Amino acid sequence: MYQSFFKRPIDFILTLLVLMLTSPIFLITWLILVFQNRGKAFFFQERPGINQNPFFIIKFKTMNDDRDEQGNLLPDILRLTSFGKWVRKLSLDELPQLINVLKGEMSLIGPRPLLYKYILLYSTEQNRRHNVKPGITGWAQVNGRNSISWAKKFELDIYYVDNLTFVLDFKIFWLTILKILKQDGINQSEARPMRPFDGSN
Repeated sequence: MYQSFFKRPIDFILTLLVLMLTSPIFLITWLILVFQNRGKAFFFQERPGINQNPFFIIKFKTMNDDRDEQGNLLPDILRLTSFGKWVRKLSLDELPQLINVLKGEMSLIGPRPLLYKYILLYSTEQNRRHNVKPGITGWAQVNGRNSISWAKKFELDIYYVDNLTFVLDFKIFWLTILKILKQDGINQSEARPMRPFDGSN
């Protein structure tokens, strides 16, 4: 009943409140990125949502579009801007996803929406992570995020799908706030980036 009738209204109301509270930070970050990235403050990428339905996730753009002599984008580590590093460190790059929540494409809490190319690599069990809306934060994010294996992440995602309740969402919400305040495991280390999922790791 919670998932069918109450989760969406709660998402909508909380998202409006968070947007109002963070609007000064949102606007300042947007302005700096507009100047730093030649007018491009946002990054859009197609991701699979509930039942694998496509949507475009919105993030603050933390990397520039610099290319080599052949016209290929430079490696991510070379394109990450100085201000972009701070945006990621403070998890501000996730703020625009609140717009995805307002549109009903995402939830505040749920499995993180990953790349479409991973779908063919999922097992039947792992693919059940798409039975609910993806979230800005989730059970895997407050239980290790990039310090745990992909297999463990998917295990935690499926646990969330099978145990989705208001109590669990409330717990994840407050654990996420605590981790952001402590800057504890929220962003992956540049020295130890998370390996792409290859179906086995």
